[in-house]
Amino acid sequence: MGKVVLVTGVARQLGGRFVRRIQRDPEVDRVVAVDAVTPEHHLGGADFVRADIRQPTIARLLAEHSVDTVVHMDVTGTPLGSGSRATVKETNVIGTMQLLGACQKSPTVKRLVVKSSTNVYGSAPRDPAVFTETTPPKSLPSGGFAKDTVEVEGYVRGFARRRPDVAVCVLRFANILGPGADTPLAAYFSLPVLPTVLGYDPRLQFVHEDDVIDVLRIASHEPRRGTLNSGTFNITGDGVLLLSQCARRLGRPTVSLLMPAISWVGSALRTVGMTDFSPEQLRLLTHGRVVATNQMRETLGYRPKFTTAETFADFARSRGPGLLPPEALAGAVDRIAALPALGGGHPPTQSAN
Repeated sequence: MGKVVLVTGVARQLGGRFVRRIQRDPEVDRVVAVDAVTPEHHLGGADFVRADIRQPTIARLLAEHSVDTVVHMDVTGTPLGSGSRATVKETNVIGTMQLLGACQKSPTVKRLVVKSSTNVYGSAPRDPAVFTETTPPKSLPSGGFAKDTVEVEGYVRGFARRRPDVAVCVLRFANILGPGADTPLAAYFSLPVLPTVLGYDPRLQFVHEDDVIDVLRIASHEPRRGTLNSGTFNITGDGVLLLSQCARRLGRPTVSLLMPAISWVGSALRTVGMTDFSPEQLRLLTHGRVVATNQMRETLGYRPKFTTAETFADFARSRGPGLLPPEALAGAVDRIAALPALGGGHPPTQSAN
C-alpha cells in the first residue's frame, strides 16, 4: 500500500494546488484533504473531510485513514472568507496544538511537514544583512502572523523531541507571490498607489507559488539520495529586489510618508478592506528581510525554478499595467541618473529596472 497523506488548509488555492499535484505521485495511494470550509476549487480524487483542526476529531481522522504523512498548510496570515483575525490565530496556534497532539498519539504517522514563514525572524533596524536558519531574531515578533509562526514552530520543536521517530520538516517560505497569490503583500502591491516609509527602501525576497508546491512535494516523500528533508529550511528565490524597484516594475507610483502617517493610512486601508496593512507588514516594508538558502540547496537538494525577480515579474504580469508605464519610468530614471555626468561625472549605467 502506498503513502496516505493528510493535508490541512485545502480550502485555500495553494492547498488545493498541492492536493491536486501530490495525487499524481505514483507512491501516493490516498490523499485526505481537511479544512473547516468546503473548498470552491476542485480537489481531484482526494477524500475531502470537512473538519476543524482545532477540535479533537482530527485524531480520529488520522486513525481511520492510517495516515503516515501529515502536511500542515493551515498556518496563514489572512482569514478565509468572512473570518476574523482571532479565528486565524486560533487556527494557527490552537489548531496546530491539536494536530500535533493527534500526531503524537498516532502510531502510523512517520512524517510531518509544516508550512512556516521567514516572518519568524521579524524585521528590525539592527537585523543582520542575511538570516540563516540558526540566526536568532534581534527582536521577537510581538503580534500578528509573525508571532503565530514563532509559537507554531515552538510547538513543532516540542513534538520533534517527543517523537524522534517522526521525520519533521519545517519550511520557512519567504513572501509567496505568483498569479494566484492571495497574501497581504500581494494585496499591497495591487494598490494603485503604494504608500512607503519616508527614508527607507527595504530589500525583499519572493518565492513563486510553483516552487512552493515543488518543495512541499519533496518534503512529503522520502529524501532523494544524497539529500535530507528533515529539519528547518529557508525557501526563497535567488536575489533580492528593493521596494522602489518593485514599484517601478509594477508601474505604480509611491507616496513616502512619515511613520505616524503611514500607520494611520494602514489603519484606514484595513478598515475599508483594501489590504491588511498590519504592523508586521509595516516593519517589513521599513526594514526588509533577506535569508540565506544554502541549506535549501545543499541539504534539501532543491534549486528554485524562479528567481526573486522572475517571481515578481510573473506576479506583475497577472496584475496588469499600473498608472505609470514601467518602460517610460525606467527611461526617466536613466535620464535622471545621467545628470551628474553633465558636470564631469562618470557616465551612467543602465537602470536595473
